[in-house]
Amino acid sequence: MSLPIILCIDDDPQVLRAIVRDLKARYREDYRIISTASVKEAQDSLTELKNRNETIAMFLTDQRMPDMDGVSYLNYAREYFPDAKRVLLTAYSDTEAAIRAINQVQLDYYLVKPWDPPEEKLYPVIDELLDDWQLNYKPPFKGIRVIGYQFSLKSHTVKDFLAGNLIPYQWLDVQSSEEATRLMTLNNFTVKDLPLVGFEDGSWLKDPGIIDVARKAGLNPQVKHDVYDVVIIGAGPAGLAAGVYGASEGLKTLLIERRAPGGQAGTSSRIENYLGFPTGLSGAELTRRAIAQVTRLGTEFISPQSVSNISQVDGYKKILLEDGTTINTRSVIITTGVDYRTLDTKGVADFTGAGVYYGAAMTEATACKDQQVFVVGGGNSAGQAAMYLSKFAKQVNILVRKEDLRSTMSAYLIDQINETPNIAVWGNTEVTEVTGSDRLENITVHHFQTDETTTHPAAALYIFIGAKPFTDWISESIIRDGKGFIATGNELKGYDHFGNIWKQTRDPYLLETSCPGVFAAGDVRAGSMNRVAAAVGEGSMAISFVHKYLAEVK
Repeated sequence: MSLPIILCIDDDPQVLRAIVRDLKARYREDYRIISTASVKEAQDSLTELKNRNETIAMFLTDQRMPDMDGVSYLNYAREYFPDAKRVLLTAYSDTEAAIRAINQVQLDYYLVKPWDPPEEKLYPVIDELLDDWQLNYKPPFKGIRVIGYQFSLKSHTVKDFLAGNLIPYQWLDVQSSEEATRLMTLNNFTVKDLPLVGFEDGSWLKDPGIIDVARKAGLNPQVKHDVYDVVIIGAGPAGLAAGVYGASEGLKTLLIERRAPGGQAGTSSRIENYLGFPTGLSGAELTRRAIAQVTRLGTEFISPQSVSNISQVDGYKKILLEDGTTINTRSVIITTGVDYRTLDTKGVADFTGAGVYYGAAMTEATACKDQQVFVVGGGNSAGQAAMYLSKFAKQVNILVRKEDLRSTMSAYLIDQINETPNIAVWGNTEVTEVTGSDRLENITVHHFQTDETTTHPAAALYIFIGAKPFTDWISESIIRDGKGFIATGNELKGYDHFGNIWKQTRDPYLLETSCPGVFAAGDVRAGSMNRVAAAVGEGSMAISFVHKYLAEVK
């Protein structure tokens, strides 16, 4: 982490060298000593230092300088670094100006030149000021900063993308953060530029698209090989497992993800039934471990990129990305998983990202502190989200159309929910309307048994109402069932048009689709078990079938 800065300014080179020499002799281990003889240079550097989230502990500036006197400079610098200590270097004749500056710019001290010997006239003063500064000093966040409105779909999308890709960031709400206001003012940004994404090099992206954020964050490297042995589409548990086994077994492996690794499992606040983790682990932690493993073994990973088509050309599969890039591969594994189904209730679309969220949306949980929130859905994902939200919200209400959770949720989760005092299950209910101004404020609920309709204040609504496969982009040569899930293996023989598509002398392998060399694993596959462990197993198994297929086509 960068050391705090002591910034020295004096237009007399000899004086500047002397003060820098004395400061470095005592403070160089704990502070960076930066100096300049130009007030203009010192002014220009402030915005750059602020945008890079550097910390200035002390300004030490001469009073008499041709372009701007020291008091004026300290007053200017206070807008950028209000917590920094301010020290004026003065000649004896300037002491009156220095005394006036104590009130004018909240001057902390003035030093009369010369200060020899420094052990008596410099260090005791600086020591005391820096000790006082250290009492309130908190090391700055080093990484990406996001400025925006809390209840904004654009801001939520950026935060969700960064969190999903395990990129640390600092959130600054423009309505409550003084730092956000200061950064916008100093850089001449307006609300039309929001959300703003700032990077460690001091640069900013204004109202960026996700692909722009990814590119700047180094998430979207170029494809390295002309031909891959296997390309995996989707980085959920099945795709990550396939990536681990593909690379470890010597295949040139590429993993493509349209949003963030981990899939729905990656957004889970707690997975407690995964083998080998007796106390459970979060979806983010599972994803972090898997990404580290898959990249260490040599799988290439590009994100966010969406696949728009798979075609066959001269015995190879040609994958077309939405940005026009084409990738050649000998085999494909589709592990695109599922998306949450949308709730068509009145008002929901208007507040999506502004109080209404699909999935756990853990990035927004802290905004629900001491308020009432609602969770729609009775599956494990809904239960895990409710348990996580109960740490922040005053009250969490789970709304389900059935009488209770017994037929849809694992017993261990039901027990945890029953033991959590600020979680309530509302059976035989459905949401009929959500309302608010610029954000969600109220939710209207219909109770089936009493035929009663009630309205309740709501800080957030989290929706888990089942899932649909992400397969709309897949061509007709890959057979899907009536719900859009990909059919594989012997199940394909039950489709009337299978014989018109499949022209191999053998039957499809267990996880193979109706297109030879294209496999499906995990939740996107028809008949899958919808469990993390099952998806991991299928992703691993798919690689063994890839080996068999590649042996055939050599």
